[in-house]
Amino acid sequence: MDSNLKTLFYLKKPRNFTSGPIPIYLRITIDLLPKELSTGYSCLAQHWDVKTKRVKNIAAEDAKTNDALTHLEDKVKDNYRYLREMDPDLVITSCELKDRLKGKIPKAQTLLGVFREHNAKVKALVGREFAAGTLERYETSLKHTADFISFKYKCHDLSVSRINHVFIAEYDFYLRTVRNCNNNSTVKYMKNFKKIILICLASGYITINPFLTYKTKLKPVNRTALTNEELQALTNRHFKIDRLILVRDIFLFCCYTGLAYADVKGLNRGNLITGVDGELWIQSFRQKTGTPVKVPLLDFALKLIEKYIDHPKREFNVFPVLSNQKMNAYLKEIADLCEISKDLTFHIARHTFATTITLSNNVPIDTVSKMLGHTNIRTTQLYAKTMEKKISGDMAMLKTKLV
Repeated sequence: MDSNLKTLFYLKKPRNFTSGPIPIYLRITIDLLPKELSTGYSCLAQHWDVKTKRVKNIAAEDAKTNDALTHLEDKVKDNYRYLREMDPDLVITSCELKDRLKGKIPKAQTLLGVFREHNAKVKALVGREFAAGTLERYETSLKHTADFISFKYKCHDLSVSRINHVFIAEYDFYLRTVRNCNNNSTVKYMKNFKKIILICLASGYITINPFLTYKTKLKPVNRTALTNEELQALTNRHFKIDRLILVRDIFLFCCYTGLAYADVKGLNRGNLITGVDGELWIQSFRQKTGTPVKVPLLDFALKLIEKYIDHPKREFNVFPVLSNQKMNAYLKEIADLCEISKDLTFHIARHTFATTITLSNNVPIDTVSKMLGHTNIRTTQLYAKTMEKKISGDMAMLKTKLV
C-alpha cells in the first residue's frame, strides 16, 4: 500500500460530553492532508486500547465492533488501490476517499466529455455571444483532440486527470507532424484546447495547470494585398459569365470597404445609414468579434450597391452572396483570367482595403483600425509592414526635405 495513505481510529468526545460511550472516528490522511468521518460505533473510554486503536475484548459485542473497524479500514485501502490501478496518474485525496466510503462516488470527468459540453453551450449561444465560425473552430479542435487520443493512447477518451505537460507537448507535436499543421494553426488549436483545460481547472477536475510550462507564439504572416494595377485589371476585365461578374463585384466591394466575407454576406439595407457628413455609411457589427464597424462608402462601392439594387436574388441583403467555398473557387478562376498570380481569397480583399486603398493614401492607421473593426491597433500595424510602396514614397518625400 502507498506509504502516503495512513488510517487511524480514535475516540472523539462530542460537545458537552459528560459520561458514557464515546463515538469512534476514522481519520484518513494522504500527503499529510487529513479527513475524518464517523464509523457509527462507540465505546467507553476505559475500554479503548490506545496502542492497537481497537476496543478491548471485554464484552461480546466488542469483537464485532473491531471486525467492523477492520472491515472499514480494508475498504479504504481497497478504494485507494482501485483508484490507483484505474489511473496511475490520478491525484487521490483523502476527501475523495471519504466521499467514496459515504457512497458519494463522483461521475468520472473525461476530456472529450468536457469538450463536447463546452461546444454544446457555444452552439446554444451562436448568434448572441458567438459567431458560427467560432463554433466551427471549436468543433474542428474537438475532432483533432479525439483523433490524437485515439492515435496516441489507443482509446476513445481520457480522464481529465491524465492531462499533464507530456500530453500537451505530445499533442503539439502531433498537430505539427501527423496533422501537418503550420505553426500558427497549431498555436490556434492549442489555444482552443487550453480553454477546455481552464474549464477543468475552474471546475476542480484538475488542480495543476498542464499549460504552465508550455510556451509558443504566433509567427508574423506575410499579408498579401492587391496593387493598384491588379485592382484595375479586375475592374476593367469584361466577363461573359454572370457568376464571375457577381463574384468579382462583391470582391471589389470588399476591397473598397474592408468587409470580410461573413460581413458582406450579412450586409442588409438596414446597415446603410446616413453618416455625420450626410453621406452614405455602412454601420454593422463584425461577425467574427462582434465589434462595431462604421465605414463611409467610397464612390466605387456606392456604384456597386446601385448596380445590384434590383437583383432578384438579393432579397433584403445588399448583395446575393454565394457560399464562401464557391466564392473563393470562382475567385481563383477570375485570377487566372486577369493574369493575377496571387491566390485570391476574401482575406486579400480586406488586406487590400487596409493597405492599397487606405494606408497607402495617407489615411491614419487609427482611422483604418476603426473601419476594420480591430480591437487592437497592433493588428492593423501588421498590414502596414507590407507597404513597401508607401515606405518608398515617404522616404522620397523625406529626401526632398533634406536637400
